[in-house]
Amino acid sequence: MEKPWFYIPDAVAGGQVMLDEASARHAVQVLRLQPGNSLMLTNGKGTVHDAVIHTVHKKQCIVHITHTAQIPSRVRRRVGIGISPTKNTSRLEWFLEKATELGVSDIYPLLCHRTVRAHFRHDRMQAICVSAMLQSQQAWLPALHEPMPVQDLIANMQSEQAGHYHHRWIAHCSELEKHHLSQVVQPGMHDSLLLIGPEGDFTNEEIVLAENAGFNPVALGNTRLRTETAGLAGASLLCLMP
Repeated sequence: MEKPWFYIPDAVAGGQVMLDEASARHAVQVLRLQPGNSLMLTNGKGTVHDAVIHTVHKKQCIVHITHTAQIPSRVRRRVGIGISPTKNTSRLEWFLEKATELGVSDIYPLLCHRTVRAHFRHDRMQAICVSAMLQSQQAWLPALHEPMPVQDLIANMQSEQAGHYHHRWIAHCSELEKHHLSQVVQPGMHDSLLLIGPEGDFTNEEIVLAENAGFNPVALGNTRLRTETAGLAGASLLCLMP
């Protein structure tokens, strides 16, 4: 049986760790783990601990750390996706799950002129990312940023603080000139940021604003994609290229 993975965001001090109540309940009551069983712990920042269960109670689980390692990011480059929240929240949750599995580094919820649903439950969305990280047995959790107006993100990307994105794109369905993303990504390409608009697409003003800030316009296919499908298509191209 594969070792189950658990999330421990805080630093580990010493050889023993007490899992939080939710993790302990899952380990003891759902997975039926017993003293002596092995598991994996990660802080979502590349640190992975091999551990063995020491003590179990109904809502408590104490584990003993046997080995610690630092795992490099599975994706050799930083990949950021800016995406507008969808009217149907479950569609955005689906995207977050798949983007985490692919290894996206940063997710920026964008508030655009045509964004229908501005409400964003960050705690729930973060929990979905954590669950996807553990299910796919990764040691890196994407940074899920707070929602921000697309104009603010574009402005922030012009600062030195955001200089780690060497390549920046905005995907849209407008008739304005653009290239297909699959034609412009290159093997070994450095860190990239892709913006995905709301269900009604970016406005022309938002597109021009991004282009003036150094974002290159791209298409993601010959069909009109849902927001979450476009996000997944872009994330796949950027995360899985050689």
